Amino acid sequence: MSKSIITVVGRDQVGIIARVCTYLADNNVNILDISQTIVDGFFNMMMIADADDSTKEFKLLSEELSELGKGMSCIIKLQREEIFSSMQRI
Repeated sequence: MSKSIITVVGRDQVGIIARVCTYLADNNVNILDISQTIVDGFFNMMMIADADDSTKEFKLLSEELSELGKGMSCIIKLQREEIFSSMQRI
């Protein structure tokens, strides 16, 4: 299993979690862990997911999640765990 990190940041609004989770379920992406918080009206969520069973290429999943975020005025990023971890060490 290769883990992926999904981050979502934006102004809080109804349905952010539902829309992201629905997209992931529709594309056979399993959520392994999830954490979310709201600070002064800003929503922040981090998910660890397994996209191995998805029929879509990783790049397409990333692009579609980004577009989903734009539709909600949020920034959604999908990264492979090893890249995310490397970036955090810098």
